[in-house]
Amino acid sequence: MAGGLLHIDLAALRRNWRSLRDRAGGAEAAAVVKADAYGTGIDEAVPTLAQAGCRTFFVAHVSEAIRARAAAPDSIVYVLNGLFPGTSQAYAQHDLRPVLGSFEEIEEWAAFCRSQGRRYAAAIHVDTGMNRLGLTVPQGLSLKDRAELKDFETALLMSHFVSAEESDNPINDRQIDAFRAVRETLPGVRASLANSSGIFLKQKPHFDLVRPGYALYGGNPTPDLVNPMSAVVELQARIVQLRWVEADDTVGYNARWLALGRRRIATLSVGYADGYPRSASARGTSGEELLAGRVLVAGRPCPFAGNVSMDLITVDVTEIPENDLRRGDTVTMIGGALAIDEVGRRAGTIGYEILTNLGRRYARTYRGTQG
Repeated sequence: MAGGLLHIDLAALRRNWRSLRDRAGGAEAAAVVKADAYGTGIDEAVPTLAQAGCRTFFVAHVSEAIRARAAAPDSIVYVLNGLFPGTSQAYAQHDLRPVLGSFEEIEEWAAFCRSQGRRYAAAIHVDTGMNRLGLTVPQGLSLKDRAELKDFETALLMSHFVSAEESDNPINDRQIDAFRAVRETLPGVRASLANSSGIFLKQKPHFDLVRPGYALYGGNPTPDLVNPMSAVVELQARIVQLRWVEADDTVGYNARWLALGRRRIATLSVGYADGYPRSASARGTSGEELLAGRVLVAGRPCPFAGNVSMDLITVDVTEIPENDLRRGDTVTMIGGALAIDEVGRRAGTIGYEILTNLGRRYARTYRGTQG
């Protein structure tokens, strides 16, 4: 009865994690499972990754961390978005580790540990170029002199690449050098810099732990090369109605798409309320090559026609033989030749956004649950 069918291949997820682990040169391979495991579902993805051998997980929020902890009770769970004031007790209660990115956070976590008489673990984040979260590099270099570090276990020193997917970007070397300098002042502390794309850099900045995210779920960590990852997500949509429109008819809200001749239109039961971006709308004329959404019908690409609306998308299926397509049939919106990165490109965004917006109205099926 669902308008969209979302198939998630857990065997491919395991395969991707193991491939990244093997590429990490002996470093531990963690898994980033924030944003509901990039839309695939924390409750299913985390046990799958744990089964594959993953022991460390990263999320953005405490609420996600609690779910990850329940899904993998023996794992280590880090919360990337820092320590909100007054939340230390929740971390201790659920055995979670904050990623501390300021002296204020370090001081609060240290004071909490002193009050409990226990050295709870945490990570420290040093900003080497993102200018988003984390201590500055000079602050990082001064960490060795901070008395608060005696009050808790500094389990991990980490930073985040700005442009690791651009393998020749000089900022990569600057970040690696800055991070290495801070690390040298904290001997014995484990270090982590590489995200998905960072694992593939020629400099091999793997340190002690790598933190793949997007690549786990089938995204291409090397955009200039063939994607080395297996596809994890396939999305299909059901056809609600098929109709012919005549020359000079328009399709969709605001009449932004014009039929230059008689065209057959399929209306799909998926829209932006399901997380498919409105920016994939096709605004122009039939036959015009537009940077807009597409679907696959029996492997053949068919372009969107008109604006994506809340619950429906219209597609020009004129080139598909009339008897080959009927009401209730499914078409592919993600999968096959429509890889997640291509879907993002056609919507004027990135595959990350497509994945993390996958809606809850889809009927979800999980494949490859064993192994």
